[in-house]
Amino acid sequence: MLATSISVVLNRDDRRTLPVQLSDAIRAAIVRGELPSGARLPSTRAMSTDLGVARGVVERAFDQLTAEGWIGSTRGSGTYVTEAAHTVVHTPVRVAPTREEHVSTRIALRPGLPWTPPRPSPAWRRAWRDVGATGAPGEYPDPAGEPDVRATVSELLARTRGLHVDPAHIVITSGTNHAASLAFSALGLDRRLPTLVLEDPGYRAAAATARSRGWTLHDVPVDRDGLRTDLLSAAPPSTRAVYVTPSHQYPTGGLLPVARRTALARFAVTRDVMIVEDDYDSEFRYDVAPLPTLAELAPGRVVYLGTVAKTLGAGVRFGWLSAPPDLVEQIVEQRTATADFPSVPIQRAVTSLIRDGEWDRLVRAARRRYRARDTQVAAALSDFGELRGLGAGMHTTLILDPHVAQQVAAAAAMHAVDVPLLAESTRSITGVGGLVIGYGRVDEDELNLALRVIRDALTKFS
Repeated sequence: MLATSISVVLNRDDRRTLPVQLSDAIRAAIVRGELPSGARLPSTRAMSTDLGVARGVVERAFDQLTAEGWIGSTRGSGTYVTEAAHTVVHTPVRVAPTREEHVSTRIALRPGLPWTPPRPSPAWRRAWRDVGATGAPGEYPDPAGEPDVRATVSELLARTRGLHVDPAHIVITSGTNHAASLAFSALGLDRRLPTLVLEDPGYRAAAATARSRGWTLHDVPVDRDGLRTDLLSAAPPSTRAVYVTPSHQYPTGGLLPVARRTALARFAVTRDVMIVEDDYDSEFRYDVAPLPTLAELAPGRVVYLGTVAKTLGAGVRFGWLSAPPDLVEQIVEQRTATADFPSVPIQRAVTSLIRDGEWDRLVRAARRRYRARDTQVAAALSDFGELRGLGAGMHTTLILDPHVAQQVAAAAAMHAVDVPLLAESTRSITGVGGLVIGYGRVDEDELNLALRVIRDALTKFS
């Protein structure tokens, strides 16, 4: 079969990259019917010659279209428009489709996953080389963490968050969820069926962790500024703690104002409860400086949680909590009893990375990247609804009617773009809908493509 000729014009002044322009042109030709199912495309070599571009440009465009299911290739016979391509274009979207077999080819806009450098830095290699040179630790480690590690975390918090914590009041953990689990276990020791107040929509893992530790949940709605502290008075007498993400409410992105922070601190004192403050991505703020932590505002009433998952990488599994001395003592006793000891090699490596300046370098590099992504999302989606969380973090939430959000997500999934629904983070609050656009792990071309797919679906269903 002879190759079908394609009329494509590439514009080097276009803000889209050449591979994106080419894949857009071929996709549009398929949608218009100019390239029917089974049509054979020119070879990458022939097309690159015709267009006057490097062969790699065509290969990248073909790879993208193959990943989306528009085209496919057979060894020795060329590249063809797939039978499924036209089916996808004309199929009404009523239910979420089955995920494609090659999941790795899809674009996943998952919030919470950070950008990490494509290659290990000299500081990363040096940190693990130094750990290897010290030999294997033969004794069980300090259940609170090595003293020099806690001192390093104390210095980091003072320098980056203005939070001054005695190293003795810090416990090293394997991440935020682990820290929350330790806190919930200790806080619930002297109470039968304690109640945890949570934001809704909110962080599902925190709710699951609390339930696994025997807590009941009391949901409090959030608005564009975060937790509705004016509704805290309805919390039951069994309330023992409030879990909150004040620096960048997850997942709606609100920055809890000072008046609400003060009200929350007053509630904690009046009702004799603790605040569990999850400061999960406070390093990434692009519009204003982060507000002071609740831990600084209400000392003695806050368990403060932090992590390197959003900087050094989600798989490093290193975090911390700071708490009043009596609670730290309970947590240490609990960890000793259950042999829950922090890894010495990981502690040493992370300490090296912080002291070597790698943490700061990664934050600066990621902040530049996320600021650009933040602007990119705002430019693409601001016409379709209220955007929350702009100016911070690694995701932006588009508030929509719940039914529209579900239709848009289903349509995007048919084009190999997976975008989480805000409804996935709700528990008892109904009528809340939207899309959570995570951009930490996608590159510029992937985000551009995903946003075009989402815009097309929003135009259709809004």
